[in-house]
Amino acid sequence: MAILGNTFGTGVSYAGQVPFRRVTAGEVGRKQQRMAVVRAEGGGGGGGINPEIRKNEEKVVDSVVVTELSKNITPYCRCWRSGTFPLCDGSHVKHNKANGDNVGPLLLKKQ
Repeated sequence: MAILGNTFGTGVSYAGQVPFRRVTAGEVGRKQQRMAVVRAEGGGGGGGINPEIRKNEEKVVDSVVVTELSKNITPYCRCWRSGTFPLCDGSHVKHNKANGDNVGPLLLKKQ
């Protein structure tokens, strides 16, 4: 069963396979596991991920203050290109240069 979709009108879509199999009588009521493969695709012209949010800024970065974090600052990926997803590894820099985009991480800051 293939899954295709668009999330929040951002131009980020996902495509993948959800494995399924016939459930036998002995398995009825047991928790089923599902999996989807996610990949980012550029939305709009130019291959950017961010087609409309705060385009007047050089890079869109938001911060959230949280009291219970183990580190002082934790960056979360919003470009979907990080090799350490869901954490940011700076992959947005290369993406932004190549596509003229301005996507940046979500920063969780310890209060």
